[in-house]
Amino acid sequence: MLSFTNECISIASTQHVDAIVTLLNSAYRGEASLQGWTTEAHLIGGNVRTNAQQVLQLIQQPNSRFLIYINSENTVVGCVNLQVNEKGIYLGMFSVLPKQQGAGIGKQLLLAAEAFALQQKKHKIYMTVISVRKELIDWYVRNGYTVTNEIIPFIEDDVTGNHLQKLEFVVLEKPVI
Repeated sequence: MLSFTNECISIASTQHVDAIVTLLNSAYRGEASLQGWTTEAHLIGGNVRTNAQQVLQLIQQPNSRFLIYINSENTVVGCVNLQVNEKGIYLGMFSVLPKQQGAGIGKQLLLAAEAFALQQKKHKIYMTVISVRKELIDWYVRNGYTVTNEIIPFIEDDVTGNHLQKLEFVVLEKPVI
């Protein structure tokens, strides 16, 4: 049984799919995302970062968990997807509701991700970040992540919006001990 020191953080179930989709789309795309600093609206057009089918698939995958942060009003205001694999833990779909950014929710979710990694006996967390997102990369570096030399193409798909410029990912990683 997984447990976290913060009682606001738990593992998502299929009942949380719509809330996670709404959160991710509002944090990364469209007008709502402009209220926070994690927006990608200036890089990727459209209002969709993900859809219910993608989130449901990740929730149902045996090696994948969504951690969610639920506030006192029973609203999902933060989430992160953690995927266990041979390299360690892949961290993705990390977001906090734009109006809640800067309140420490993201840092708490990162700590919960590290606890999850240790519970899974994995000692590395890694992620991909759009390479031109300097402020976001700097935030991760301040939280113990290192930028690697690995670059991955960011290929447009039929869900996540059209790229407004050429984009690629950099890989960041952090040892967990």
